[in-house]
Amino acid sequence: MSFVNADGVRLYFEETGTGEPIVFVHELNADCREWEAQVRWFSRSYRCIAFNARGYPPSDVPGDAALYGFPFVVHDIAAVVKALGISKAHVVGSSMGAYAALHFGWMHPEMALSLVVAGVGSGSPAADRAAFVAGAEASARAYLEQGAAEVAEVAGRGPARLQLLRKNPRGFEEFLSHLREHSAEGKARTLLGYQARRPSLQDFESEFSRLRVPVLLIVGDQDEPCLETTLWLKKTLPQAGLWVCPDSGHAVNLEEPAAFNRTVEDFLSAVQHRRWRC
Repeated sequence: MSFVNADGVRLYFEETGTGEPIVFVHELNADCREWEAQVRWFSRSYRCIAFNARGYPPSDVPGDAALYGFPFVVHDIAAVVKALGISKAHVVGSSMGAYAALHFGWMHPEMALSLVVAGVGSGSPAADRAAFVAGAEASARAYLEQGAAEVAEVAGRGPARLQLLRKNPRGFEEFLSHLREHSAEGKARTLLGYQARRPSLQDFESEFSRLRVPVLLIVGDQDEPCLETTLWLKKTLPQAGLWVCPDSGHAVNLEEPAAFNRTVEDFLSAVQHRRWRC
């Protein structure tokens, strides 16, 4: 197994292929395995790095919830990039990982070739904040009281997850099987230290409005918690384009891997050839 050190926390990573580097950053209910369809495709032409966040074994599971969340999630991306001797990388994030990718873009613009931001924005609108925080805290308690395998049956079957079940039952069961294997302690601390405490994206309007890194925003048209904030980001980020994937929920990369890969590949090609104009 391969690890990098991020301020004393070991992060597990997998590396495949050669070429310009892409770093994949996973969501709350996934780990690096959920990027498999992307790594298999992009490693033909790119150096692909997918890593497990802190709290997701075989990465370390710090015992203090205060060691999770913002800005640690940004520092961890930077630690992976630096440890592998990479000067600049494309960063592809989903949901929780997309939140981290966006902040990586303005905190480390010198290290970002481009950003792909998929399924971001849950809990950001002011009207949703209280319910989002309460839900994260309740989920953390459930992980500690019931264990990961039992909570996976609820967390994996939310309204924006069932599209995967309808489209690809085998893929959905694989997603659930990975979710059942997660560390209950790691998930609880991620929920308490990251999800429940992270600032709203709207709090960073000034930083985002000055971001000159090319950005591709991706959202499923049935991913209700993310639509409003994704549209706000499109208006706020000066170099952002938007792809709305039809008939899709939260995990577009799992639901529609071919369309996701094609859209991201076109974006990366435009960036590489300096044709990205928004």
